[in-house]
Amino acid sequence: MPGVEFVNLFAVAAIALAAPLLPALVPKLRVPAVVLEIVLGIVAGPSVLGWVDADVPVRIAALLGLAFLLFLAGLEVDVRRLRGRALRPALLGYGITLALGLAAGAGFGTAGWVKSPLLVAVALSATSLGLVVPVLKDAGQAESRLGQAVIAACSVADFAAVVLLSLLFSASGGSTGGRVVLLAAFVLLVAVTAAVVSLAGKSRRLGETLTMLQDTTAEIRVRAAVVLLVAFVALAEAFGLESILGAFLAGAVAGLLDRDSGSHPRFRVKLDAIGYGFLIPVFFVTSGLRLDLGGLLAAPAALARVPLFLAALLIARGVPALLYAREFGRRPAAAAALLQATSLPFLVTASQIGVLTGLMSPVTAAALVCAGLLSVLLFPAGALSLLRRREQAAVR
Repeated sequence: MPGVEFVNLFAVAAIALAAPLLPALVPKLRVPAVVLEIVLGIVAGPSVLGWVDADVPVRIAALLGLAFLLFLAGLEVDVRRLRGRALRPALLGYGITLALGLAAGAGFGTAGWVKSPLLVAVALSATSLGLVVPVLKDAGQAESRLGQAVIAACSVADFAAVVLLSLLFSASGGSTGGRVVLLAAFVLLVAVTAAVVSLAGKSRRLGETLTMLQDTTAEIRVRAAVVLLVAFVALAEAFGLESILGAFLAGAVAGLLDRDSGSHPRFRVKLDAIGYGFLIPVFFVTSGLRLDLGGLLAAPAALARVPLFLAALLIARGVPALLYAREFGRRPAAAAALLQATSLPFLVTASQIGVLTGLMSPVTAAALVCAGLLSVLLFPAGALSLLRRREQAAVR
């Protein structure tokens, strides 16, 4: 294509390839691939070596990666788990998180680091469900009562954080009251769409056609999921809302409709292949390219924001896990606190929106993302250690 170069996109793809290979080839390097993707992006980008730049092809692929990341996050949300006994502590815990986040945001605002304490509160309120579930599975706790409580809390946090970020801090502008009306109309349209698709899915002829085409080159179910994703993103933008909300709700709707996976067991594997195989790593590497590491390292006062943001994240998301102490014990509650405080993708998204809307400086955004990197490095490993000690104590 005339005037379009793919050299930078090639470099980003090569970094994405190297990120998971390094820990596999060097077992002592116990670093999640997502962390390496961002770190290697920082090193190769303008902040350090200056080898790679986020040009137009890279930015477009990164935007698609963000949409797919939120889509797969929505797909992880199991609405059937958000009922009854598990829902009440999850909602109460999220309310506590917002209160603690507002207090932290007020302190950071007084220091002049951010212009909106509420943005900080929302940014600190999410949990990376896609990172938490594998840890619970490794510990054999995913189906336990503790695991279900943590998953419910993370699901509520992810959903509420995406809605609040889109509602209160949309880059498209407009009054909050107007966006509430638009949000209600958008959610209604999403619900109607989900109902129509669900009714269509009950057609025997359509079901047979989907089964016939799903594992051919047509990949009809994957194409349908992509259409749903793009449609909801486009609708969200048409309603003046953030595209991340459309992507997240598209995933949630796809997950709700995909209840019987017996006839298409490879559907979600294929979606993961598109997302985690190409688009999502590009988003994280590009986030590293854009990170203002130079500004963060220019002054000790700026660098000091990283541990403070990390502490705020642990307090805001970890303290609500104390609600589990009476039922499950102190050690499992501590493990739940560490898991709930594990956050990175949403921090990256929120920081980018904060910079775009002028509510957060690039230096503060970099500190927030670095705090998220540390949470992914430290908290899941600590939680896994606590859960394994609990199992060993139970055996004895």
